[in-house]
Amino acid sequence: MTLIFFVILIALVFEYINGFHDTANAIATSISTKVMTPTQAIVMSAVFNLIGALAGTAVAKTVGIGLVDSQFVTLTTVLCALLGAIIWNLATWWVGLPSSSSHALIGGLCGAALASAQTNWHAIIWYQHTRFDPVTQRATELSFGKATGLWPKVIFPMIAAPVGGIVIGFLFMALLYLLLGRWKPQSVNAVFGKSQLLSAAWMSFSHGTNDAQKTMGIITLTLFTATAKGQAFANLPDWLSFLRTPEFHIAMWVKVVCAFTMAAGTAAGGWRIIRTMGRQLVKLQPVHGFAAQTTAAAIIETASHWGIPLSTTHVISSYIMGVGSARRFNAVKWTVVERMVWAWVMTLPVTGLLSYLVFRMVQLLGWS
Repeated sequence: MTLIFFVILIALVFEYINGFHDTANAIATSISTKVMTPTQAIVMSAVFNLIGALAGTAVAKTVGIGLVDSQFVTLTTVLCALLGAIIWNLATWWVGLPSSSSHALIGGLCGAALASAQTNWHAIIWYQHTRFDPVTQRATELSFGKATGLWPKVIFPMIAAPVGGIVIGFLFMALLYLLLGRWKPQSVNAVFGKSQLLSAAWMSFSHGTNDAQKTMGIITLTLFTATAKGQAFANLPDWLSFLRTPEFHIAMWVKVVCAFTMAAGTAAGGWRIIRTMGRQLVKLQPVHGFAAQTTAAAIIETASHWGIPLSTTHVISSYIMGVGSARRFNAVKWTVVERMVWAWVMTLPVTGLLSYLVFRMVQLLGWS
């Protein structure tokens, strides 16, 4: 029982770190364009992250049961996955790199599951394109969009989202330039300064709908594993019966706790990454901030609907690049982009290796 509560606690620590690590995703452009003060932006983002976190569970189900084979998952597996993700998140936050908390968690889960399965690569669900129907006793073929596994839900979106972000951000900003060509700069700033308040709120909401759900999935996976394998639940008192999860179902208390934890982390801010996203990447005006946030939020909402644990960091960063390059190509500081891309590419393998090694160390110490 103690281990279950400890794993849940570590999961909430990750959620809190995710909140301040990814705060920049929603508010850096608003601060950079001076539409909001840092305090106003953080408060707004915390509120809308909270609301968004309570909306939907599709992403949580993907993270919990769609990426690794649950037969190889134990409480120790989940704990090591979280520790690997936390180590990477703190390291990238310290140097101010906007890496993906989502991919850190997913990489950690895959690495820990691989170690738990004694390096059996079948522990990772790479691509599952059929669904068994218990009524007809037949397997139904799924389209690529509805398939689950690491390739369709993580790796393909990891490549497609940033590339699409640069292209769509560029085109949307080019269209705005065309439509607003005869406007006075003062009018453009006045209109889009107010419009960016709405786009920033939507970006915060969409961040909540996607990122907060990942920890919901991990906590539910913890409870589901403990229930299915009888770990520490044999003599569970009645007042703790809500912890039993015989089916993979996201309980309301899990949603609420994760939502408030992420909101609290968001309220703490993430100033190192905010400086990278809002000031070092490209100099923005309100119209640029509006374009980047609106298009990024739309993509994240779509991904959340399909249960894709998208990297909000990758999405908003790439849209900022696209919007900035529409102004002029060298407006984007591509040396900063290069550092960010390296962090993006390395997140999945590094967190996978970290969690794998943490699990092995726990085994050597006899704690598993």
